[in-house]
Amino acid sequence: MMLRTGFCAAYWLRRVLQGMLLVAVLGLQACSSLSAPDHDKDPMEPMNRAIFGFNEAVDAAVLKPVATAYTTVVPDWARKGVSNFLNNLQDMWSLVNSGLQARGDDFSDNFGRVILNTTIGVGGLVDVASKFNIDRHTTDFGTTLGRWGVAPGPYVVLPILGPSTLREVAALPVDMGADPSYHLGGDTTDEVEMLTMKVVDKRASLLGAGDVLDGAALDKYSFIRDGYLQRQRNRQYDGNPPDDDSAP
Repeated sequence: MMLRTGFCAAYWLRRVLQGMLLVAVLGLQACSSLSAPDHDKDPMEPMNRAIFGFNEAVDAAVLKPVATAYTTVVPDWARKGVSNFLNNLQDMWSLVNSGLQARGDDFSDNFGRVILNTTIGVGGLVDVASKFNIDRHTTDFGTTLGRWGVAPGPYVVLPILGPSTLREVAALPVDMGADPSYHLGGDTTDEVEMLTMKVVDKRASLLGAGDVLDGAALDKYSFIRDGYLQRQRNRQYDGNPPDDDSAP
């Protein structure tokens, strides 16, 4: 009941994702009338900072309190099972994308993880694959596009979802249409509850990191932006990005 009532906003979140690309494009068209950005990959910085502020307010008012209550009320073993289950569903989509990216080793690892965790791991509730030292390689369609030369485009902050790039925004309909974790269940209520579970589980896993970030970053927005862009670039180039910043 707590999860269902605490995240009623998750319902509209799924509905607005299809409009995110349009919002980003319109923002690009409007950015020429805004003040100059501090970062060459963040031409929509004023708008992004405004959305970032909105996300911070939602996090403080809703997401963090619910995630904190979740970690307090739900036993650690149960939360671990939920995380493992959600990760296994995500691994299924990562398996497809690692194949599309022609990353043979990642594909083999992801295939092994999905098979072991789905069968021996009781539908993913137990992470058997990690006990066998099979690495997890999380990826999505945005990274697949980048693998085949699609430039990331400008940095974009999405309502609720947070840091992204124009490429990842364009990939969202594919990711949400194909990722099994968004479609488990038979009706819209089940989908909303699954999305809610994903959001709560993700936020609960970041409680400690968020406290550290709040205390360490002089400009939290810039810190998150630069870290996100560097992480995406490393994922695209298998941890060895080219020195030339002009490369996509």
